[in-house]
Amino acid sequence: MKKIADSIRQDILKMIHNAKSGHPGGSLSCVDILVVLYKKILNVPVDWDKSPDFKNRDRFILSKGHASAALYATLAHFGYFSKSLLMGFRILGSKLQGHPSSKVGLAGIEVSTGSLGQGLSIGAGVALALRLDKIKSKVFVLLGDGEMQEGSVWESLMNINNQKLSNLVVIIDKNNLQIDGSVCDIKSLDPLDKKLEAFGFKVKSIDGHNYIELENAFMEAKKANEPFAIIANTIKGKGVSFMENNPSWHGKAPNDEQLKLALEELC
Repeated sequence: MKKIADSIRQDILKMIHNAKSGHPGGSLSCVDILVVLYKKILNVPVDWDKSPDFKNRDRFILSKGHASAALYATLAHFGYFSKSLLMGFRILGSKLQGHPSSKVGLAGIEVSTGSLGQGLSIGAGVALALRLDKIKSKVFVLLGDGEMQEGSVWESLMNINNQKLSNLVVIIDKNNLQIDGSVCDIKSLDPLDKKLEAFGFKVKSIDGHNYIELENAFMEAKKANEPFAIIANTIKGKGVSFMENNPSWHGKAPNDEQLKLALEELC
């Protein structure tokens, strides 16, 4: 899985470099999460809406929509659409816009996201609709820890517990950085596990780059009969030494030389 993740990280950097804009830090931090989900966990047909079992698919929502490069590169790797589309990232008229859009007909994109704090509310609505329709799929929502400073996230958490949405899994990409610096310094979430438990969630805290821990946590979450939250402790800019734990790489593209150095590290 590391080989797959390194390949996806290379694609992410090439996409952002080609577009001359994007969010490398938070895209690189969540790659391992996405690889395990799409390789081992999610029941999501590659033939997308042509599958006869389409309605019973698991749903994945990238609430931290600015990390769209990671989702696009992952979906392309696993065959949801051609890799040839990746270099259209953030180009006018492309289906691969800076934030995921469900309006362009791109396989694997459930809903439009990117306004931080709103993806979990959407996920809660999807989970409730699935329960009403007696569909036993799971909804997985990936948030950033900086995003969790939005008040709407906590309203959603309260509602998820109130509705006992055991078919929803919250994943937090806890890389400890946001655009302005350290999450802890700007508005600390800690102790995040205790807060989530107080909101009625079963909580699992793991190394978000450890494939065994990720798979075990997702399997436990998939079998759970209560709202489940996974705190995935990650490194922003994971895999590229000069980007790791460096908030300046939250939202800028590498130049030619930086791309070359980054790709060499990921080979």
